[in-house]
Amino acid sequence: MKFGFVAGFGPIVRDVAGSKQFWSDAGFALSEIAPDYYGDDEKGGVKAFALWPLSQAAENTFGTTDWPTDLPVPQAWIELDVDSADAVGRAAADMAAQGHQLIREAREEPWKQTTARLLSPEGLLVGISYTPWMHKEESSND
Repeated sequence: MKFGFVAGFGPIVRDVAGSKQFWSDAGFALSEIAPDYYGDDEKGGVKAFALWPLSQAAENTFGTTDWPTDLPVPQAWIELDVDSADAVGRAAADMAAQGHQLIREAREEPWKQTTARLLSPEGLLVGISYTPWMHKEESSND
């Protein structure tokens, strides 16, 4: 079987209103497609898919291979890329100011990606990131 691209992704939610608020605050233009089913078909496609071990996600986020016992263990991760490294901190601060749980401030990773991390209401590990090598293609097409 060969897949061409990820056609869709979204969390399974328990608190529709809380999740709708979080993802709207994260920049998704959600519209109601069916009762309590919201979507945004205007975002670009997925540029990477990876299986990320929990121990590595914990180490990247908290500096230890153990996930904190006081936080929900995420079942998935998603990275939301912004247009510059400086925008990562601003976007993370905006989300925190709106009451969302920022679990790691923005920082540049050793591989030159800038990331901040939050937990969504449904327990997704959400990265706000600037991934320079994913922007090179866009700038070369200008």
